[in-house]
Amino acid sequence: MGRLVDGEWQTEAQFADADGSFKRKDSGFRNWVTADGGAGPSGAGGFPAESGRYHLYVSYACPWAHRTLIFRALKGLEEHIGVSVVHPDMLDEGWELRTDFDGATGDDLYGLPYLRDLYLKAEPGLTSKVTVPVLWDKERETIVSNESAEIIRMLNSAWDGITGNTDDYWPQDLREAIEPVNARIYDTVNNGVYKAGFATKQDAYERAATELFDSLDWLEDRLGASRYLMGERITEADWRLFTTLYRFDPVYHGHFKCARNKLIEMPNLWGYTRELYQVPGVAGTCRLDHIVRHYHYSHPSVNPARIVPIGPRPDYDAPHGRG
Repeated sequence: MGRLVDGEWQTEAQFADADGSFKRKDSGFRNWVTADGGAGPSGAGGFPAESGRYHLYVSYACPWAHRTLIFRALKGLEEHIGVSVVHPDMLDEGWELRTDFDGATGDDLYGLPYLRDLYLKAEPGLTSKVTVPVLWDKERETIVSNESAEIIRMLNSAWDGITGNTDDYWPQDLREAIEPVNARIYDTVNNGVYKAGFATKQDAYERAATELFDSLDWLEDRLGASRYLMGERITEADWRLFTTLYRFDPVYHGHFKCARNKLIEMPNLWGYTRELYQVPGVAGTCRLDHIVRHYHYSHPSVNPARIVPIGPRPDYDAPHGRG
């Protein structure tokens, strides 16, 4: 793990702050691709939606990057937006663009060895975390955004005029209702597993784990009353939750000590996870081999021996019973 400081790479050994709690840093590139190239809610304009102009750098292991792969598939953008996949091991050099793991592509654009080199190509002398996903503009040779929550909203609509795919996972009539659901899920579930797993003091761990399972209980009840989080329509709230649920039993339950119970013991959440996995196009974005390897091999503060477990492997193809 590390970061760029004034363009130089510095390694960091700790994930937690001095109080023993894990605090995620904000993303630094916040421009938007829009249909006409006008400015989005943040950042600068000049990024019009075009076929072949943009490229995603992702990790199959990362739940935040996984969101963007799902939206690329759901919105029929595979032939319009290319993808480079980092190696699952994230060690002292950060994300590496090696090819010696099945599915890791290397850098398809420039042949760079490290993802940090792409950040420096965009902005020499940069001070920043080096994270995935990255949405890259090949024409301007710069990073559009490295904020997954905003990239999926770009993918949701900016290319509709090019693809003709108008499926809408952030519908206008549900936006106000989606926001508080997203906020609770992000804080206590998506990020909550990390706050539990990277805690270095008992009280920080117990606080995070309690909030996590309080929210999972809330979600279990919610999904007992409706098919999806917002009713009968799949929205971005469902996909933002799915990438954490997909990783829960193979990684978070054991590696991150989210151990009160397994997802497969929560029937509504488990059936819901299987249903989303079985949506056409989604399974192809899911790589448990990258996920299990990354988490167990890349976090020596959590797993110093780097033992990669042989299970569990839930059956996501089993009938979900939710339709």
